[in-house]
Amino acid sequence: MFLLFTLSLSSLLAQSPTNALPPLAPAYGEMRPTFWEQHGTAIFVGGFVLLALAGAVAWISSRPKAPVVVAPEVLARNALAKLLRQPEQGMVLSAISQILRRYLITAFGLPPGEWTTSEFCAALASNEKVGGELAQAVAGFLRECDERKFSPANPAGPLQAANRALELVAQAEQRRALWSAPVPGAAALPTQGAAHQTQFSQTHGQDARATTSGDRRAS
Repeated sequence: MFLLFTLSLSSLLAQSPTNALPPLAPAYGEMRPTFWEQHGTAIFVGGFVLLALAGAVAWISSRPKAPVVVAPEVLARNALAKLLRQPEQGMVLSAISQILRRYLITAFGLPPGEWTTSEFCAALASNEKVGGELAQAVAGFLRECDERKFSPANPAGPLQAANRALELVAQAEQRRALWSAPVPGAAALPTQGAAHQTQFSQTHGQDARATTSGDRRAS
């Protein structure tokens, strides 16, 4: 009896819908490529280009820049302008003299070195570009500065050394402008010489041809 009840219960459980397999879900579609699979190559190439550009910019910025060449008159005027209101003591007068000397050495191509005042004045006087008038004015100014520097007595009045040095720089620039200006007619001389040479060659060629033809006729 118990056996029949067990078999009937097992058959009923087997026939119940709860033991039936659930329906299968539809299959997934093809998986889309990931972000790195789509754009990985472009990102790699772009990163390499950016690194190359950054390296080039760093290399260019780290290169030593060419020194800025400042005209000697600009350097002298800027340095003298800072000393215009300074008291004319020994150190200030010495600085003004050194500024003027360095300017003249650079502007007129004098050999650098440690010059005494007498040696420097002699070098200026022998320089054709400086001229006698400017050389005498500079020599007088430098000697006055030396007298003020080494004189134990108080000077009678201000020397106005910075202003006078600026005036001497202006005179020296006028001399330099005269030497750098083109000489009138200098450019025409080579042209005239070439024209005379061409005319001489033509005349000489005509004479030679005439002589040759005369010799042929005589023979």
